[in-house]
Amino acid sequence: MNDKQMPKYRQLKQELLNKLNAGEWKASDQMPSEHDIASRFGMSRQTVRQALGELEQEGWLYRLQGKGTFVSAPSASKPPVAVKTIGMMTTYISDYIFPHIVRGAESVLRDNGYRLMLLSTDNDKAKERQNLELLLGEPLSGLIIEPTRSAQGNPNLDLYLALQVQGIPFVMINERYPELNCPCLRLDDEAGGYRAAEHLIELGHRSIAGFFKTDDLQGANRLKGFLRAYADYGLALLPESVTCYTTEESADRPYEAALAMLEREDRPTALVTYNDQLAVRLLEAARQAKLSVPDDLSIVGFDDSWLATATEVKLTTLTHPKSEMGHQAAALLMDLIENRSGDGDASFREGQSEPLPVKERGRERIFVPELIVRESTSAFRESAHGSAAP
Repeated sequence: MNDKQMPKYRQLKQELLNKLNAGEWKASDQMPSEHDIASRFGMSRQTVRQALGELEQEGWLYRLQGKGTFVSAPSASKPPVAVKTIGMMTTYISDYIFPHIVRGAESVLRDNGYRLMLLSTDNDKAKERQNLELLLGEPLSGLIIEPTRSAQGNPNLDLYLALQVQGIPFVMINERYPELNCPCLRLDDEAGGYRAAEHLIELGHRSIAGFFKTDDLQGANRLKGFLRAYADYGLALLPESVTCYTTEESADRPYEAALAMLEREDRPTALVTYNDQLAVRLLEAARQAKLSVPDDLSIVGFDDSWLATATEVKLTTLTHPKSEMGHQAAALLMDLIENRSGDGDASFREGQSEPLPVKERGRERIFVPELIVRESTSAFRESAHGSAAP
């Protein structure tokens, strides 16, 4: 395996081993902090944590609570210890809601003696295949997987079947490929899209535009809920009111479509967006069109990410369990590995005051999103919208 194929944490582990063997850090020396190592090698702290964890398990390093990580004396070195490893493959790692999902899984795995091996597909099916080929060659206890572009089929089915043949259990998060009967933890995205549109309809809006990324099933289902709300309320939806886009188009297409809509005389009075990232982007489109949010335009996001409260206008949005999804996925996977029949420890953490409602459907655990109303939505006012009246 060349360096490009080797996971980043293993590349870093080898770099650190080289420096330990060269005497850069000697017995009893304190290692640099995770932050310092991450900066020095251009790696994420998650990657550093994985590399240091393996070196600690193999006896090269030891930790002192509250003080840090230190280099073991040669006599204290231990032979490699067999560590149970869980692979986790997500579409992204370093941005948006994904670090919360990873931390949720890591916390329960670490507490139970498992090591986390983290990989990303960058939402690319070819890279998903490369990662699966790599994972099949690893001594894994199980896998947590977010499918890549789940609305565009599964060209890597043969490798998922190979996992099953090898007896490696896996759990999917956010969505699952329809042909796979594996456990899945996901959001009721259709209910979320419906509630977003319904909220705006209840506020008196009738000209509502929707923006959805539809190469994943999350976006396709959010669109489905949006359309169903319009139908249930007996409202007519103009074809130009819905913008669908793919991952490659996400940087430009929805923004340009929104700007064109907002500059029309018969502009929409409210927007429903695929997620908070896009909602923040469309706040800028509103400013460009010299519209005030929410006085002239209401906007609803999705996922209740940190971005929802990072802007000047705090976003009305739908919740996503984030860290709890990772936590429950890890706990459920351990149940499969250890042949238990537990429910994956459904308690909630990280300051979440109440759990999201959960539905069980076959092998799916479905979280029901809740609407969080903030500053970006308000009742329709005809005087503010002129010809855009309902």
